[in-house]
Amino acid sequence: MAVQINPSILSADFARLAEEARAVEGADWLHVDVMDNHFVPNLTLGVPVVESLSRATDTPLDLHLMIEDPDRWAPAYIEAGAGSVTFHVEAAAAPVRLAREIRAKGARASMALKPATPIEPYEDLLPELDMLLIMTVEPGFGGQAFLDIMLPKIRRARRLIEKHGLQLWLQVDGGVSAATIERCAEAGADVFVAGSAVYGAQDPAEAVRNLRKQATAACAH
Repeated sequence: MAVQINPSILSADFARLAEEARAVEGADWLHVDVMDNHFVPNLTLGVPVVESLSRATDTPLDLHLMIEDPDRWAPAYIEAGAGSVTFHVEAAAAPVRLAREIRAKGARASMALKPATPIEPYEDLLPELDMLLIMTVEPGFGGQAFLDIMLPKIRRARRLIEKHGLQLWLQVDGGVSAATIERCAEAGADVFVAGSAVYGAQDPAEAVRNLRKQATAACAH
C-alpha cells in the first residue's frame, strides 16, 4: 500500500487559506471538509471557496461532504475543482448512482461511514468506489480524540477490500496524529487525514513528512 497524507484545512487559518494550502504542498491531497449545519452541527465552506482554493494550489482537493442531499450537490464540487468527492452513505439517497456520477464527471468516488455505521451492509457497493472513509471520530468538528474502537472496523474493511481484490484506498479521518497513525496503518488504512497534527505544528510540511514516515514503516510491518 502506498501511504498518502491529506492535511485537513479545517484546522488551518481560514483567513489565510491560500498560504495554508501552499504550506503543505508535499502532501498528496488537501482535505476539504464541507459542512452544512444540518447533517453535522457545524458550518464551514461551500462551492465558491472550493473553486478559489482549487486555483490557489496545485495539490489536488479531497472533498469530504458532510451535508444533506449529497446526490444534488456533489457535481457542483467537481465542477469547482475537486479531484475526489466523499459522500456519507447515511445521507445519500442513491449511493451507487451517486458514485457512478462522480466517476463519470472525472473525480474519484468515495463513501464515508460514521463510527456507528457498520461496513458489512455495504460490501456489494465497494466495487463502485475509489476510496472508503472510516470516520475515527464523530463528524462535525476538528480536534477530537481518536476513537480506538474503530480499529477493528478498519481491519474488517481492509479484509473486505482484499476479499474482492479491489484497488480501493482506505482512508481514516479523525484524531490522526503521530500518536495514532501507526495503529491505523497496521489496521489496514493507507490514506490519512490529519488536521491539527499538521496545521498545529510549527512546520506543517515537516509534520506531513514525519507522519508519512511513521505510516510507511507501520504498513511495512
